[in-house]
Amino acid sequence: MFIKQIYTNCLAHAAYYIESGKEAAVIDPLRDPAPYIQLANERGAKIKYVLETHFHADFVSGHIDLANKTGAQIVFGPDATPGYRAHIGTDGERLKLGDMHLVIMHTPGHTVESACFLLYDDRDVPHAIFTGDTLFVGDVGRPDLLSGNLPKETLAAMLFDSLENKIKTLPDDVIVYPGHGAGSACGKNIGVSSFTTIGEERRSNYAMQFTDKDDFIKAVTSDLPHIPGYFFTDATLNKVGASPYDRVMESSLNALPVREFTDIHNAGALILDTRDPMDFAAGFIPGSLNIGLNGDFAVWAGSLVDAGRDLLLVCVPGKEREAIERLARIGYERVRGYLHGGIDSWFKAGEQYGRIMTVTGDECADLVDNEGYRLLDVRNRREAARERMTGALHIPLNALQQELPKLNANDKWLIYCAGGYRSMMAASLMRTAGFHFVASVEGGIRQVVAKAPHLVESIAEPEWQ
Repeated sequence: MFIKQIYTNCLAHAAYYIESGKEAAVIDPLRDPAPYIQLANERGAKIKYVLETHFHADFVSGHIDLANKTGAQIVFGPDATPGYRAHIGTDGERLKLGDMHLVIMHTPGHTVESACFLLYDDRDVPHAIFTGDTLFVGDVGRPDLLSGNLPKETLAAMLFDSLENKIKTLPDDVIVYPGHGAGSACGKNIGVSSFTTIGEERRSNYAMQFTDKDDFIKAVTSDLPHIPGYFFTDATLNKVGASPYDRVMESSLNALPVREFTDIHNAGALILDTRDPMDFAAGFIPGSLNIGLNGDFAVWAGSLVDAGRDLLLVCVPGKEREAIERLARIGYERVRGYLHGGIDSWFKAGEQYGRIMTVTGDECADLVDNEGYRLLDVRNRREAARERMTGALHIPLNALQQELPKLNANDKWLIYCAGGYRSMMAASLMRTAGFHFVASVEGGIRQVVAKAPHLVESIAEPEWQ
């Protein structure tokens, strides 16, 4: 038996490679099939199955490409209705894999077709369960993402039954391999561990404690985080079938000289500058949106940029493929190309550029007290509920575009987040919307607390919900 978790930090996503007797199964692969094929080749195994726990909303799955390249069979659980060839399993169906087998467990709730795969070892003993978005470490899958027209309360009721009648019946020592880790928007507050056990979740997972269905429904449907806009696009792509990954990469990897880059931008394409926020602040092409590759790049691109928008990229030379790949993972396929030579080629061509002021924590007081800057907190609601800078207006970054018309573009705005990553995104958004006086707090509120704690207040709830 060989099990490997393949974790992708920026999406907080876990795919799995399982092998027995030179036969392999891959569960919930990302869009690029190469890593899974390479692993199988290195181990001298053949990929027999590509198992999908559900129609994913947070990334475009690589199941179709992987199946086409390896001859593997795509398998879904009951009630899945894909627009391509796949085996739709029945509840309790056994899938033989070398000396072991997997059992399909239909566990609706996160979506109607959600399924888990229970792995039995060569002694016919349940060893591990791959739960997708049904059960996480300390959490369960959200019932409000996309599953037909069913209300979240109906799906939550299904999830309760799935936990009671399927998950809780398993032995305590069964290992749980979830589809996501901490930071994923597919749950409310997923734990930091990469795996767990049924016994541990039975003891510590809040959702596993309920015995009353109504109480469970209220708990799992309350206080749900914002849904990134691209989730609905990706769920549909995974259901109908996405474009081949190789074709997307080939059409996007275009090195563009300054003049051609400018022409495409003038025709309406959005410039996505993927450099570090501080590098962006020092000099950028006017009209650019900064989302750094050094953070949750794909998630924020999917939250702030329309999937149908033509895109141009500014990257550190050598990082172009990574940026395009990470966009393709979430179904963003309209990259027209990237600036050849990076931002240096723009400077060498003598083109105009912009700058954004950054300030340290101990410089904030002067801008607020003497320069008339207003404070804008772009962290999420839970972060802002703990502490924020005194007098700050709170608008989470994922809501900022919709709220900008309510703000005065002639005011001076000092923007902060936890560490400076999101505040630079916000500053670039505001600049493109005509806000001329924006500045970002370098190091975010962590630096303010360290350098100027008198500027921070502890509060019970934020003003903006």
